[in-house]
Amino acid sequence: MQEKTKFGLIGKNIFYSFSQGYFLEKFEKLKLENHKYRNYDLPEISEFPFITYHREEEFGGFNVTIPYKESIIKYLSKLDNDAQEIGAVNTIKVTSDSELIGFNTDVYGFENSLRPLLKSHHKKALILGTGGASKAIAFVLNKLNIDFQFVSRNPISEDVFSYKNLSKAIIEDHQLIINCTPLGVHPDIQKCPDIPYEFLTDTHFLYDLIYNPSETKFLKQGKQQGTIIKNGLEMLELQAEKSWEIWNS
Repeated sequence: MQEKTKFGLIGKNIFYSFSQGYFLEKFEKLKLENHKYRNYDLPEISEFPFITYHREEEFGGFNVTIPYKESIIKYLSKLDNDAQEIGAVNTIKVTSDSELIGFNTDVYGFENSLRPLLKSHHKKALILGTGGASKAIAFVLNKLNIDFQFVSRNPISEDVFSYKNLSKAIIEDHQLIINCTPLGVHPDIQKCPDIPYEFLTDTHFLYDLIYNPSETKFLKQGKQQGTIIKNGLEMLELQAEKSWEIWNS
């Protein structure tokens, strides 16, 4: 069996990818000269099987980013328990018998980057966005016993807030706000989620899954109100290390 030395990122419009640079630098530090990592920028997720067709033995695994964390699942052999419950995958391990097993390391990355900054009053959260990334965030908040509500431009149920209905009372009642949307990512750095930032206080905590730029407009507006802010870089680094651990287990 050929050594598993090939890895990659599955996504769309991923020219800005964190993962490729991170892993190539890692391979260099570890002197893994035969290891490769490349971006697979797919217009449609239906192209994914063609990447692995007849070449499964080369691949050790993949990372998965937006917008394919949910739609990738139908191409996998099985999921680990957390990924199954969440319904989203961001890491795939290719086994020695060519099975594709899905994991969610976003959970590990988010939880371990969030915990050190949580205060006792961070009891309720707003999750901005309802895509695959938001599902991992909700999973962690459940684990931490933090109540949460999703916020969407197009609410599909009464349990989801609309941006236009975010009132002063709602903002005051939810001291943790997590941006799971791509609004504000480079190069569209002037965009941000449409929340009433004027109601934020120094007891709020704004967390943005975006890492480029390091301070999005979302975070800057929170900072102006004195909030705690955190970008997604540490989460990405932690989930990447967890991916590497899974690929080599």
